[in-house]
Amino acid sequence: MALVNLRKNFGQRLRRALWTLKKPELNPLQPVAQGRWSPWLCVACADPTGPFRVRFHHACCQDFHSENGKDLSNLHHTASTVQDRDEMQQNHSSLDQQLFNMKLDNCASSKEVLELLCPLLQRLPDALAARALQHICELETKAGDRTLPREVLESSIFQALCEPFQQAPTDLSHAGLLTALQALSLLHVGPQNAQSSLLLSLVAESKRRLQRGDLDAHSLCILGESLLKLHGPSSSTLEVIMHQLQAEKLEAFSPDDIVALYCILQACPEKLDQHQLFLNRIHNFSLSILPYLSPAGLTRMLTALTVLDQTQALPLVIRLGKYVVRQLPKFTDDQLGQVLDAFVHFGHSDRFFMRVLEQHVVSRAQSLDPEILGKILGYCNGKCILSAPILDAAAQTFLCQSEKLSPAQVCQFLEPFGKLNYVPPQASTMFRKLENRLLTQFKSFPPKSLLKLLHSCSLLEHHPVNFMAKIFSPYFLQQLQGEDPHLDRLSLAQLTQLFLTSILECPFYKGPKLLPKFRVKSFLTPCCSLETPVEFQLYKSVMHGLIDLLGARWYFASKVLTPYCYTLDVEIKLDEEGFVLPFTVNEDIHKRIALCIDGPKRFCLNTQHLLGKEATKQRHLRLLGYQVVQIPFYELEMLTSKIELVDYLQKKLFSQSTGVHW
Repeated sequence: MALVNLRKNFGQRLRRALWTLKKPELNPLQPVAQGRWSPWLCVACADPTGPFRVRFHHACCQDFHSENGKDLSNLHHTASTVQDRDEMQQNHSSLDQQLFNMKLDNCASSKEVLELLCPLLQRLPDALAARALQHICELETKAGDRTLPREVLESSIFQALCEPFQQAPTDLSHAGLLTALQALSLLHVGPQNAQSSLLLSLVAESKRRLQRGDLDAHSLCILGESLLKLHGPSSSTLEVIMHQLQAEKLEAFSPDDIVALYCILQACPEKLDQHQLFLNRIHNFSLSILPYLSPAGLTRMLTALTVLDQTQALPLVIRLGKYVVRQLPKFTDDQLGQVLDAFVHFGHSDRFFMRVLEQHVVSRAQSLDPEILGKILGYCNGKCILSAPILDAAAQTFLCQSEKLSPAQVCQFLEPFGKLNYVPPQASTMFRKLENRLLTQFKSFPPKSLLKLLHSCSLLEHHPVNFMAKIFSPYFLQQLQGEDPHLDRLSLAQLTQLFLTSILECPFYKGPKLLPKFRVKSFLTPCCSLETPVEFQLYKSVMHGLIDLLGARWYFASKVLTPYCYTLDVEIKLDEEGFVLPFTVNEDIHKRIALCIDGPKRFCLNTQHLLGKEATKQRHLRLLGYQVVQIPFYELEMLTSKIELVDYLQKKLFSQSTGVHW
C-alpha cells in the first residue's frame, strides 16, 4: 500500500513541477533552466517504463523504506543513482554553456549580443556574463577604436550586465572576475570613463586573490596578460605573478596558457636573464602542445621567440614551422607577415613551407594585400629563394596596381627580380611601366631605395640609361649621402657597378660620368658585397687538381683583384701560342682565363640558378676579354677521385678546340 501511495504522490509532484516550469510568471529560472532541465524531465514522462524512470522510482522506494526504519542492502546503488542524476544535470549545464557561447560567437554586433542577453540576464552565471562583456569589447575594438559607443554604454541591458561586477566583485568566481578584467583591458579606459571605477574594483579584487594565492595557472596567465595591457611591463604585480607561475607544474597549463606565458615574458625582455631557466623549461614542454595551437597561437609564440631572440630554441622554431605549413590557409595576412618576420630572424627556410606559400599566393593572386605580398617577396629575397609563382604574381600585381603602390612598395616588389636573376614573362611591359612611373615621380622615391631599384634592373640587363645622368649628378649623390659624412659601402659599390655597366654595356651613353671619389676599388667587401667569396673547401680541391694538371703552383694565381673591381678566384695566363705562363709574368699575355669556382652561396637556394650579381660579374668579365670558365659545385660533387678531377679540369680548360698547351 505504501508503495502505491508513493508512486501516486511522485506522479502528482512531477506533473506539478512540469506545469510550474511551463509558466514563465511562476518560474523565474525558466530562461536559463528550461534548456538545461527539460530534456531529462521529458524523457521521464514520455517513457514511464524506460530504464531511467524505473531507476528513479527504485531510488525513491529505497528512500521511503529507509525513512521507516528498514535497513537496505543496496544503499550504494541508491547513492550511485543519485550521482548519475547529478552528473546528467552537470552535462546538460555544460551543453547549455556551449550553446550560449555558440550563439554569442555568432553575434556580429554589440546590439545582437545585448538582444541575446535580454531574456537571460537575471540568472546568467557570472562567467557567462563576463564572456558576453568580453565579446562586446572585442567587437567594438575590431574597428580600431578602443572605446565603447555611447548607445552601448547607455543601454540598460549593458548597465545591468556590468552591475554585479561593480557592486560585488568579491562574490565573483575566478573565471567571471578575470574574464571581465580581460575584456576591459581591451579598451582605453581613462580616469573619467564610466568603466574606470569598475576596472579599479576588478583589479583590486584580482590582486587580493593573487596575494592570498587563490589563483590557478590559467587565472594567473589571464591576470598577467590583462595587467600588461593596462599598466605595461612596469607593473610590480607582474613579479608576483611570475613567481607564482614558476612554482606551477607546466602540465597544469593549457596550450593557450603556454602562449600567454610567452607573451608575458616577451613584454619584459630586460628581465630575461632572471627567467631564462624557466623559459628553457617552457621551450621543452611546448614541443608537446603545438598540435593544439591555432594560427593565432602559433603566430604569438613565434613573435615572442623572435623578440626574446631565443636562438637556442631552434628545434622549437623548426617544429612550429611544420605546424604553420599545416594551417597556412587559415592565417590572416597580419599573422602570416609576423611568421615571415620570425623565419627571417631565425634564418629558417622549409621547402614544404615554400610549396604551400606558393599555392597560397597563386590562389589569392587577385585579392592578396600588396603589403603582405611585399613581405613574402622580402622573405624570398632575404633567403635567396627563387620562386617563379611568387615572382610572377608580384609582376602581375605591379602591372595591375602600379599607380596604387607607394615608392617603397615598388622597390620592394621589383628588387628581388635582379637579386634572384629572374626575368618574368611580362618583363618588357613591367619595365616600361616602371620607367613611366620614374619619369613622372622620380623625386618621390627615397634615394637609397631608388639606387637599389635601378641597380636591380641593371642586373637583369635592363639598364636605366635614361636615369644614369640623374644618379651620377652631384645633387643626387648629395641626397644619397644625407647627413652622414660618407656614403655607405654598398651604395658606392652599386654606383661603381652601374658606371662600369654604362661603359661596357651602354657605349651609346654620353652623359655625365661618376666622379672618381665615389668609385670603389673592389666589389668584394666583408659586408654588403657585390661578389660572393669563394668557398674555401671547393677552392682547395680545385687548387690541388690544378697543381696536378699544370705541374706546379706558379702556373696560376688565386684571388686576383682586377683593375675593374672584380676579384678572380683563379687566373691563368696564356701566350700567343697557347702556352701557360707563370702568374708572375706580365708581358706577352695573349689570353687570360678566369676560373669561377661557384659554391652553393652563389646560386639561388637549392638550385643551379646563379644569383644576379654573379651572372653580371661573369658577363662583365667576358666583355673585358676574359675567357670565363665556370666550375660549379654540383659538377665537382659528382667527382669521386683526384684522377676524375684532373680529367674534368683538363676538359674545362684545355678542350681540343682551344689549342692550349701545358
